[in-house]
Amino acid sequence: MASMSDLKLDYIEGKSGDEVSDRALPPPASHNTQRTGNIGSWRSHLNAIRAVVENNLDSALILEDDADWDVRIHDQMYDYAETVRVLTTPLAGTTNSYADPSYYDPSKGGQPEELIFGQLPKTVKPQVSPYGDDWDVLWIGHCGTEAPNINLADEEKAKKSHTIPRGRVIHYNDETVPQNHHLHVMEQERDPREIFPDHTRTTHHVMGQICSLVYAVSQRGARRILYEMGVKKFDGPYDIMLRDICEGVNDRPKGAVCLSVEPGIFNHHRPVGPSAYHSDISEHLAPPVEVAFTENIRYSARLALENYAVGSTELVDQWPDKIITSSSSSYAS
Repeated sequence: MASMSDLKLDYIEGKSGDEVSDRALPPPASHNTQRTGNIGSWRSHLNAIRAVVENNLDSALILEDDADWDVRIHDQMYDYAETVRVLTTPLAGTTNSYADPSYYDPSKGGQPEELIFGQLPKTVKPQVSPYGDDWDVLWIGHCGTEAPNINLADEEKAKKSHTIPRGRVIHYNDETVPQNHHLHVMEQERDPREIFPDHTRTTHHVMGQICSLVYAVSQRGARRILYEMGVKKFDGPYDIMLRDICEGVNDRPKGAVCLSVEPGIFNHHRPVGPSAYHSDISEHLAPPVEVAFTENIRYSARLALENYAVGSTELVDQWPDKIITSSSSSYAS
């Protein structure tokens, strides 16, 4: 599947929590306080993070084994890189002026105006990464997220938003995004399906995010994660600890630069068969899957494998646009 998308992956063997001794766990974790699946997930992810640090890699993309993506992944990541740069890199000709005025000091100012993809200002040219040189985590495959916004009705979320950069890039007319009636997003106060037109993708800083399906780390970010989770403390599922690091809460220091994207560029693939097979950590009680699918991914790389195996380049749109009439209540294409 990776070769079909012109990607090359290095594989790291996952670990079962049963293989990990309590003595190897940072405080306060033990097999009495953490699920065996959580311990295995923690160990497996940290093995990948450790490899980034030990090999002194500038950055790396870490994928769980059920990840799926659109065959147009290179185009998507090219666009995403531009959105990350504009949210984290000084404007061209400056050293400390940003398109997002809340980036340098989130405690000051109000809710920034949203930035529009295709009309983004020029930024300082990065020296190391096409995604810019000032980020720790790019969390691009997940089960849900929420954009920081100080105007949220939820007082706790609004308060948290004062501690996180609040800039957001809106990418309209992204043909790789399904129409809104096809989209699956996490329940949130400001549902993007009700705010934005069809085929819209947004980039913003991480808040409330869950599922560590796919994320990139910089060398700086990998070192931070390895210390925070591998030495300092292990007090929950891996994705929740990653979120805490990104948000700087629950005794994690402020300052991590973590960007998200909604809908995610990667998502969980659901093959035909029992839903109980979908996770080694939590129990899935949904009915068996009769037709394989991947939410929010149009031209699925996994679903293209059958044709690819016989030399065909035919692709199937999982979530085709619905052409509607004036009497239909669905969204327009």
